[in-house]
Amino acid sequence: MAHCSKAYRFLLLSTAGADAEEMFRSMTLFVCTHCIKKTEAIAIKKAKVLTLLAELIRFTLFDMKTMNTSLIILSSILSQTSLAAPTPTSPNVGIQMGAIDSLLQASFIVQLVILILVSLSVLCWGIAWSKYKQFKKLKEANDIFDQQFWKMSSLDDLFEKISNYQASSHARVFKAAYVEMKKIAESPLLNKSGQQDTDSPQLSGIDNLERSMRKAIETELGDLESRLTILASTGSTGPFIGLFGTVWGIMNSFHQIGRTGSASLAAVAPGISEALITTAVGLAAAIPAVIIYNNYVARIRKEEMALNNFSADFLNIVKRNFFKG
Repeated sequence: MAHCSKAYRFLLLSTAGADAEEMFRSMTLFVCTHCIKKTEAIAIKKAKVLTLLAELIRFTLFDMKTMNTSLIILSSILSQTSLAAPTPTSPNVGIQMGAIDSLLQASFIVQLVILILVSLSVLCWGIAWSKYKQFKKLKEANDIFDQQFWKMSSLDDLFEKISNYQASSHARVFKAAYVEMKKIAESPLLNKSGQQDTDSPQLSGIDNLERSMRKAIETELGDLESRLTILASTGSTGPFIGLFGTVWGIMNSFHQIGRTGSASLAAVAPGISEALITTAVGLAAAIPAVIIYNNYVARIRKEEMALNNFSADFLNIVKRNFFKG
């Protein structure tokens, strides 16, 4: 608008030599048109402009000596209208779409999906903590029992103290093997021929002992693997549960568009926000579950190797001292 005022002044100067009355009428028509357009959105300036126009018409009754005063008034009108701030045509609409707001405004299905995912996540972290304590306690107990096992002078003496190592998986395998070996020794089918020349009985049935130890090892591994299926299930199904919430949120967005007949941000933002939140919660539940599951599966494999090694060492000892062949 400032450029318009300057251009208008330039027009006045350039046409100074033309007919004064015709120039004045043209200027008056231009100013009236310009002022009416500018004052449509500025109600407060309208009265001032009308007052100035009335003054301008009054000055036309005087002779041409008052032309300079009229030009000053016209310049004042243009300056006021050019400096006036236009009124906003469309107000900005603020949308409160924080995470908490989205959860509170979400549909029942989306809230149920989020509740399921949060519950699974809390359950997985609880399992992770309990398994951490279980493996830590098991490792300490196995280390203590292994030291006593290699220091022992008699299997009977170690078996009498077995109750002191109840937290050790190696001790439980040893107990199962010792009980089976004792049953073999007390079996009525035991062939006692040839025992007069030996200080210790020569037993048979090493396969039974191996199967007994294998069963004890499988029992220990089954206990270690308990509740890991929850971690695996959460890791594999969590993203799909979140995807279900995503699809439901997008469906709600399209329904909202159909009801309102508008595809504005205010109509589609709530559904899209719900969809993004369910996806994020699904990933937040699944990713830690997969990491924890893989970690404990690796530790179980190491424990299985340790149990197999202990079983092999025990079988070697008893076969050299108590079994034939």
